[in-house]
Amino acid sequence: MTELSRADTQLRDQPIKRLSHKAITIEGFSRAAVQTYWRVPEFKIGFDLGAQPWAFMGTPTWFVSHTHIDHVLALPAYVARRRMMKMDPPTIHLPESAVDPVQRVLRQISRLDRGRLPCILVPTRPGDEIELSRELVATVSATRHTVPSLGFVIWERRRKLKPEFQGLSGPEIRDLRLGGTEVTQERRIPRVAYLGDSSPEGLDDCPAMFEAEVLILEVTFVAPSHRKQKIHKFGHMHLDDLVERRDRLKNEVIIASHFSTRYDARQIQHWVRRALPDLLGGRLHVWL
Repeated sequence: MTELSRADTQLRDQPIKRLSHKAITIEGFSRAAVQTYWRVPEFKIGFDLGAQPWAFMGTPTWFVSHTHIDHVLALPAYVARRRMMKMDPPTIHLPESAVDPVQRVLRQISRLDRGRLPCILVPTRPGDEIELSRELVATVSATRHTVPSLGFVIWERRRKLKPEFQGLSGPEIRDLRLGGTEVTQERRIPRVAYLGDSSPEGLDDCPAMFEAEVLILEVTFVAPSHRKQKIHKFGHMHLDDLVERRDRLKNEVIIASHFSTRYDARQIQHWVRRALPDLLGGRLHVWL
């Protein structure tokens, strides 16, 4: 292997899976207690920073669901890389209670590294709406985990003519608008939902997650021998929780991820196929 090809391999050492749906791409990977990172490049956003593939560095806005190590470990590296490449400081949305501790961690790493770590840490709460662009807005919901945690839905916003004006001509609509009448109304389409780590209540309490075109959720445990009561207590989902909600899941694509390291890939595939042989009508993607 040449030095150039070896270096290229090192820049791609974090696994990245990809799936395209309706002009957006979901990229990333997740394994419980190891690393979790996702992004939607067309929306210029990412979810969680448990690792930081070099290719993800150009994504300027991130939503961190919670502060367990496998979801935030790479946050300092990401900020430092953007500074090194002379990019603008990134914006990172965190649970409100995590902002001060993360700032302290970054200050200590900055002292060790002797380099600045410029970023915008935004305290984020359930119920918040975050403007991403004229077309996109993110909403925030509470999830249920062992530390404060959040889920996110990314909505596409479109303007549509109000029903009472749909029979009018173009000039008539123009005159109404010039006269100060609001002739359109906003329509929101949930494009991507991200649950993060959560017991089923985090999913159930956010109806938009069942309606989003793409749903990314954890299914940490899959074996029937693992007791759901204990799993839920520690803020996680079991495969049975997905089975029980199959009639509510209206999503076009469902990405199941964050599987426990107690299982190998063969075991995960076996238990998923046994519980959901049709893979929810082909909509379920097992992210391994």
